[in-house]
Amino acid sequence: MNLERYTRQTQLKEFGLEAQKKLSEAKVLVIGAGGLGVPALTYLNAMGVGTLGIVDSDVVSLSNLHRQVSYYENEVGESKVSSLIKKLQAQNSATNLIPHHTFLSTENALAIIAAYDVVLDASDNFPTRYLVNDACVILKKPFVYGALHSFEGQVSVFNFEDGPTYRCIFPTMPNPAEIPNCNENGVLGVVPGIIGNLQALEVVKVITGIGEALSGKFLLFDGLSQNYRKINFKKVAGNDAIIHLKDSYEFSCEIGGSAITSQELTELLKKEDLQVIDVRTDAEYQQFHLEEAIHIPLSALERKLEAINYSKDIYVICQSGIRSQKAIQLIGAFKPNATLINVDGGMNKLNRYALR
Repeated sequence: MNLERYTRQTQLKEFGLEAQKKLSEAKVLVIGAGGLGVPALTYLNAMGVGTLGIVDSDVVSLSNLHRQVSYYENEVGESKVSSLIKKLQAQNSATNLIPHHTFLSTENALAIIAAYDVVLDASDNFPTRYLVNDACVILKKPFVYGALHSFEGQVSVFNFEDGPTYRCIFPTMPNPAEIPNCNENGVLGVVPGIIGNLQALEVVKVITGIGEALSGKFLLFDGLSQNYRKINFKKVAGNDAIIHLKDSYEFSCEIGGSAITSQELTELLKKEDLQVIDVRTDAEYQQFHLEEAIHIPLSALERKLEAINYSKDIYVICQSGIRSQKAIQLIGAFKPNATLINVDGGMNKLNRYALR
């Protein structure tokens, strides 16, 4: 450990050499290399966390660049994890950087998380957050939560020193129709930097024991008013008694119709002329799309329902499988007898399958 490098930290009487040593020995897993993960990783790496694992299977897109500031224009299409690790290595060559080129799933969550001391959840969807919570409860690992919406953010620490879990404040997963969509509502570029750095601070507090971690406290940030507010919440009995992961963490709601995996859709397209409705934004569609797909953004769907051929089966796809479920609700309300098939996991999983 290079003491000169960290002297501005170690000279703090509340921190000192002992806290720096704890950081150097710590293993932190960051789930997501996007708007929250980039600032969190940058500062944890700079501050001397010994081992950093990064879980993500996404590639850099042009629409990432306004907020994911470690990625550059000439890296569009490249692996986020590979790009980020190169820069983190250049920033601090002493850090043990471990890439996990995958999305977290029920198949890999326990094995990946088990190797780390603390988890920083920088994901952007509810299924992953519930999966992270349950895996951390089973493995008795603390995790630092962060979330974004427009000009706002949230931070908390769960499953720390017998404290509350994520399910103590959010017992059940919401219905997809109740969830604001980032692709439609957006997020101001600087807000992820603020929230990601607050998450990094909580990780440091958990590792070193300095200060008071946000366990049992839910921090709400409003960027427009520059206001911070804390909500206290208590541990709910039984939420720390999870011993097995669920079979699936996909949204469990009645959307009408049936579902198909991205792999199954890809195989069907080789054999049949299918009607595939892509409900993503114009920018997402232009970046990558199926040649067979009919593009009708979700925001325009109600105005263009007549453009769909209801005599054929209707396969609906979006980026992750959430907006497509909302689209199926709209289409089903308009044509109750339509045959509707949701593409689970959307283009995210289709990209991964197609690249194998």
